[in-house]
Amino acid sequence: MKGVTVVIGAGIPNSTRKEVYRRDGWRCALCDSTDGIQIHHAIPRGEGGSDFPENLITLCWRCHALAHGHKVMEAVDMTQEDVQQACIEYVSDYYAGEGWYPFK
Repeated sequence: MKGVTVVIGAGIPNSTRKEVYRRDGWRCALCDSTDGIQIHHAIPRGEGGSDFPENLITLCWRCHALAHGHKVMEAVDMTQEDVQQACIEYVSDYYAGEGWYPFK
């Protein structure tokens, strides 16, 4: 494909990851755990969600698994829909004064 640049493995820059971890206090924004924290897209990239902090949230591995529809034995008492809604509410509330816009 002439003229097309494909970047494999491109993802969230480390500086952005650190900013989101810092913003969320280095803990899961939903259950407050510090166990296996990860970055999650509130609006999935496949649905137009961006890699900007306005669309990112820190989740523990349990909440992150639930957000993607995977049940784990140690999971918090929430459904996938509950987690998805809570993620959107968290970032939209955090950036409400700035005009929350999680899309590219």
